[in-house]
Amino acid sequence: MILAAIGIDYVLHYFHLPGVGRFLGYVGTLLLIISFIYSLRKRRLLKKGSPRKWLQLHEYLAWLGSVLILVHAGIHINAIVPKLAVIMLLINVASGLVGKFLLRQSLDKLAESRLTLTEAGLDQESIDKKLFFDSIMVEGMKHWRTIHLPIAFLFGLFSILHIVTVFIFGK
Repeated sequence: MILAAIGIDYVLHYFHLPGVGRFLGYVGTLLLIISFIYSLRKRRLLKKGSPRKWLQLHEYLAWLGSVLILVHAGIHINAIVPKLAVIMLLINVASGLVGKFLLRQSLDKLAESRLTLTEAGLDQESIDKKLFFDSIMVEGMKHWRTIHLPIAFLFGLFSILHIVTVFIFGK
């Protein structure tokens, strides 16, 4: 993601279009806002579409929006609020990717262990006893969003503060 932002920023500077970065901040913010439709679907406030498709859309739009915001931020972040917003953006993306990876790994490990024990001829009750703690771990990983959501909230808060201060101070 950072390499993509550096590449886009390089191309913009190569063609003497660094001012486009300001516009990309608006587009990136809009993409991030649209990506939150997944949260509406997850909480059943939106009925249409499958949660899996909405999650994929959330991931792609959030990634693309984050890249555009990083291009917008560039390396010239002089004020504390935009710095905090960019830091929270990076932490938010990292928490989303790590959570997705760890959940996928724990689900795959549980399924693999269950298959191995089934092939070994154990009955369902014995398998459930052997995999009890693995199942608890998977259930715990399903709640990683309790960390991801406050990070997203802080990112949103710092972003709003940044936008408000830009309107107030005109920079």
